[in-house]
Amino acid sequence: MFRKILIANRGEIALRVQRACRELGIHTVAVHSTADAEAMHVRLADESVCIGPPPTKDSYLNTHAILSAASITGADAIHPGYGFLSENAGFADMVEAHGLTFIGPSADHIRIMGDKIAAKTAMASLGVPLVAGSDGEVADFEDARAVADRIGYPVLIKAAAGGGGRGMRAAASADALEEAWTAARGEARAAFGNEAVYIEKYLDKPRHIELQILADNAGHVVHFGERDCSLQRRHQKVLEEAGSPAISAAERDALGATATDALRKLGYRNAGTLEFLYQDGQFAFIEMNTRLQVEHPVTEMVCGVDLVREQIRVASGLPLGYEQAAIRFTGHAIECRVNAEHPVTFMPTPGRVTAFHPPGGLGVRVDSALYAGYVVPPFYDSMIAKLIVHAPTRPEAIARLRRALDEFAVVGIETTLPLHRRIVDEPSFQAGSFNIHWLEHFVSSGR
Repeated sequence: MFRKILIANRGEIALRVQRACRELGIHTVAVHSTADAEAMHVRLADESVCIGPPPTKDSYLNTHAILSAASITGADAIHPGYGFLSENAGFADMVEAHGLTFIGPSADHIRIMGDKIAAKTAMASLGVPLVAGSDGEVADFEDARAVADRIGYPVLIKAAAGGGGRGMRAAASADALEEAWTAARGEARAAFGNEAVYIEKYLDKPRHIELQILADNAGHVVHFGERDCSLQRRHQKVLEEAGSPAISAAERDALGATATDALRKLGYRNAGTLEFLYQDGQFAFIEMNTRLQVEHPVTEMVCGVDLVREQIRVASGLPLGYEQAAIRFTGHAIECRVNAEHPVTFMPTPGRVTAFHPPGGLGVRVDSALYAGYVVPPFYDSMIAKLIVHAPTRPEAIARLRRALDEFAVVGIETTLPLHRRIVDEPSFQAGSFNIHWLEHFVSSGR
């Protein structure tokens, strides 16, 4: 087992990793920018190192500073959390080259899954179903038009190196294709330095279903069930559930068997999440995230497993120690992402938190690095907390979530808590009858 782990991240996920390390008896090193000198993850770590000024390129993306911090503190391993360098294959290579362990998959698998075209090709070869679309990159507009004519409109043009909805444009008809094609490539070039795009059939009412997996170095692969991440705004997840109100246990088992078989053949290791669109009883793979997900707590709540602890154990060379049959799914869990944003305009609202009162009680968990007096900086992602509830049934979980939201107080800045309160009171959410387009319509309607 590792003696000391450097956590190459900030905020609630840095705290999440620290907690797992503390329970395993592992010392932690926090890295931070000058803007985060008073952050909670810095206060609670065993050691801390300032790695640069506020801009991410000079701090949390500064690989040389992070590796230097690991060297001077004598860390054995680096946990990247999510975001920042978590899916950077070059960084994973650098960590290993410096004699440290990267707590995540191999750099080769990060590269494959980081290129959406390569990921789809790999999954198709392993028997995982895909959304109808192009066979790889679409290099010019004439090819794009031919693919769109073949699969039928509407279509979705997506960046090969994309993520977070960037480099993604829909075209409802042939007349709209060229404008969407040009916009997607331009945004992909600006965001990722790679203008390669591919085309998929645009599904009109899919759900976004993802499957959490974990694999050890000996080829053992298990899954921890599905999460329904259909409530999204601008392709960013807002609320997630485990399990999905639309998926049966038999469908979960079948999807899990397909996914774990594919990753076993691929030789994958550590944690990962396969993402699918689900419509009319059919699953279609869209991408894989080779890291811990923001929404991992809902899986932990229904499975009773500490996924970060398991990541660390597997990275240290230990086997999983259990088979798929040992994993049980109990009750229902829901997570709300709470952002420092205006609940109507969604403009960022950095500033000083004058009071902070998280909810509590049975089945309520809050993952956050906030405290009264903390100043939310304007330099980073706006998510400031995750509220997770668990109960025996989905209706009970919704009732618990409503109660917890009413207790939750963040004073001094605007947050998206009012949006979540509106969502849980909406009858169609309570009935579980929504898809990935539902929240956009809900927000635009002003309800």
